Amino acid sequence: MNDSVTHGLDDPPRDLCSPAGAGEGTRVVRAGLPEPVKYEPALPGPVFAAHFHLPGDPTGPYTYGRDENPTWTLLERAIGELEAPGQDGAETVVFASGMAAVSSVLFSHLRAGDAVVLPGDGYQALPLVAEQLRAYGIEVRTAPTGGDAQLDVLDGARLLWIESPSNPGLDVCDIRRLAEAAHAQGALVAVDNTLATPLGQRPLELGADFSVASGTKQLTGHGDILLGYVTGRDGEAMAPVRRWRKIVGAIPGPMEAWLAHRSLATLHLRVDRQNASALALARALRERPEVTGLRYPGLPDDPAYRIASQQMRRHGCVVSFTLPTRAHAERFLDALELVDSATSFGGVRSTAERRGRWGGDAVPEGFIRLSVGAEDPEDLVADVLRALEESAR
Repeated sequence: MNDSVTHGLDDPPRDLCSPAGAGEGTRVVRAGLPEPVKYEPALPGPVFAAHFHLPGDPTGPYTYGRDENPTWTLLERAIGELEAPGQDGAETVVFASGMAAVSSVLFSHLRAGDAVVLPGDGYQALPLVAEQLRAYGIEVRTAPTGGDAQLDVLDGARLLWIESPSNPGLDVCDIRRLAEAAHAQGALVAVDNTLATPLGQRPLELGADFSVASGTKQLTGHGDILLGYVTGRDGEAMAPVRRWRKIVGAIPGPMEAWLAHRSLATLHLRVDRQNASALALARALRERPEVTGLRYPGLPDDPAYRIASQQMRRHGCVVSFTLPTRAHAERFLDALELVDSATSFGGVRSTAERRGRWGGDAVPEGFIRLSVGAEDPEDLVADVLRALEESAR
């Protein structure tokens, strides 16, 4: 495991009073917690309120439930401490879903006549977003994630949208290089950090203006809530994003926000287990003759490994590969016992799907996206290898 994610007795002393100075595990379990109050819970329960007592001028932090909520505040503080530790001025805004967060950055910062660069191999909902952007008079350019190809279509763009690692192909680009090139010509940079999580990489430290993610996935990790967030470098960049949330009302429920914060405390434990198991599974799949196109950024022979190792501290919980035919892939999925057939990724229970069934990704019919959960790695690998044997008959 990378030295940056292990902490031994000989490590230098940390400033445990500072979220940025503590170790990752410490920061995760204490992220966003309020100051202790005698007889009060460590993490206060969700605040259900459409309005608040508000006599006189509306000068307090909480006025109306579409604008702010104390439960959001704690979660936003927690995510900010993970995405941007020690970065004064950084702000986080939470949303009702990952796509609400994505839309907030794109639609609040782009105007008719602007150009935006999107990944051509990104999340399958991006083409829907691109269609709406074009309807508003915004030029949309696309290029693949791998090989830093977005650099070739960057000239004159207002905003660069990066997805690294990409979903579902797991390509990686040099975020720092792209951010420097974009900023040199006055463009903003947003990075979809869903697959990596803030424990895998911190886009703001790599030069991005925004780190955007679906908290539905590994951040919360239990497959029971929809949530999204945007962490921005400063208040000026985040003001339009916050205003967009207010205008469209894309707010999370207080129960969802509380569940997300509660679940966040185990993020460090989950990602370490899931990442290690994903690497073990990828190594096992590498030996299978029927498996082609195997991708996992943590494999030393993966095309993304060199860049991923420079900018990522963990390589994620998703492994992708291709089986010879659609029928072969379906037989494989049916034979699995410890892996649920489901979309999404990042949960504590392993899931897999034939990604081509949705029709929105440019992948072969036998392409499998497998999200590694928190099961015992030996059991998971054995189940996958057994299912491969059965599906080959």
